[in-house]
Amino acid sequence: MAENRASGYAEDVYGEGVPCWVDAQLPDVEAGRRFYGELFGWTFEESHGGSVWARLEGEPVAALARKADGRLPTVWTVYFATPDVEGLADRVWAAGGQVVTAPLPVGDLGTAALVTDPEGAVFGLWEPGTHTGFGTRHEPGTFAWAELYARDTEAANTFYGGLFHEALFGSGARPDFGRAPVSDVFPAEMPPHFLVHFAVADCAAALGTVNRLGGRVQAPPFETSYGRVAIVTDNQGASFALLERG
Repeated sequence: MAENRASGYAEDVYGEGVPCWVDAQLPDVEAGRRFYGELFGWTFEESHGGSVWARLEGEPVAALARKADGRLPTVWTVYFATPDVEGLADRVWAAGGQVVTAPLPVGDLGTAALVTDPEGAVFGLWEPGTHTGFGTRHEPGTFAWAELYARDTEAANTFYGGLFHEALFGSGARPDFGRAPVSDVFPAEMPPHFLVHFAVADCAAALGTVNRLGGRVQAPPFETSYGRVAIVTDNQGASFALLERG
């Protein structure tokens, strides 16, 4: 995808089913700025509704938002691109998923919705307006992968393959989205969920920084088909993964 470095936005829109944005819902956004700013080298600017955008070398890479309700989970959410968020939300529901938050405009940036798959894993949908998604990805300090930890990976492949066939299985597809059994990494009672992965140049060094900043290691480094991964939480409890490519 071509990128416009001068404006900080991609010149064209991510195809349907491509992970195009991530955000974290946090109790304390200022603490999040300090944690992720030091870990990934992000800088921040105010955005819509009190959230902040993270930038790396001027490019938008993520958002941090304050949880509107303390009962909500502290979590990173991945958003998949679509040209028609209402139509895709309807297709999610028809395929056995649920619509958690109906499509809602976010100023002129675009329209967002939160949905679940049939096992309850939450993900976002994004129909772009002025904001098309990541200005850069796959570089250290930016989004690199989304892994769905599911109870039934075959059912997950059927569900997401039906929604996002071209992005996952189409000619020339290079997906940033994998599926694995929950039990591969987590206790069997862990609910199905998406895990956002950020690229790092040195996983061991990044783990040291996470620990120093008050985060913790959930799963020490292990090898996957897409690189060396460690699963951590930030100092407020939001889980994410560090990915060192081979």
